Amino acid sequence: MERLADDAVQAAAERLGWELRGDKLVRLVERHDFGAAMEFVNAVAMLAEAANHHPDIAISWNKVELSLWTHTVGGITGADVELAGAIEGLLT
Repeated sequence: MERLADDAVQAAAERLGWELRGDKLVRLVERHDFGAAMEFVNAVAMLAEAANHHPDIAISWNKVELSLWTHTVGGITGADVELAGAIEGLLT
């Protein structure tokens, strides 16, 4: 797995609506309550397991922050962009 070029990462972040924070793709998702936030997290977990690629997840009541990057390359790869796209599919 190779780290994507900066321009490819920027384009993917813009297309997906994710934020770039350093070498991570980050997305904050807000749900109407804690239960709905946990349902979303569980759906993300199923996608992540299927892809064998796992985001960092922080939960604060109804807010879920997802961070994607590939630890082994120290940056964003195609796997991160693919998983971000799949997660966006949960939101539509």
